[in-house]
Amino acid sequence: VQLQACGGGLVQPGGSLRLSCAASGFTLDYYIIGWFRQVPGQEREWVSSLYCSDGSTYYPDSVKGRFTISRANAKNTVYLQMNSLKPEDMAVYYCAAVEDLGYREYDIDELYDYWGQGTQVTVSS
Repeated sequence: VQLQACGGGLVQPGGSLRLSCAASGFTLDYYIIGWFRQVPGQEREWVSSLYCSDGSTYYPDSVKGRFTISRANAKNTVYLQMNSLKPEDMAVYYCAAVEDLGYREYDIDELYDYWGQGTQVTVSS
């Protein structure tokens, strides 16, 4: 089971980026996928979650309306579309997965069993 995250980069405030999280070794159908971010010296922060079984999505208020999590079934990939980026969105972003066994604690990083490597998002003019 592997997750491969990519798509980070440098963007100006107000710009957009799309992060990808490609899964291998398992299919996403019965998994919960989460995106988290972390700034050095700070705790990891939950950004979004997707229940692949029914398509339910969840966001914290800090990104709601700006970020969208989605899935490309044929590619076994989950995306995080980030629009209207702000300097405070700058962080290393991680995707994570856990088999959906009825969990509702989708915003807790300890729930997730599998993690991709991080991808750096820099928001700066």
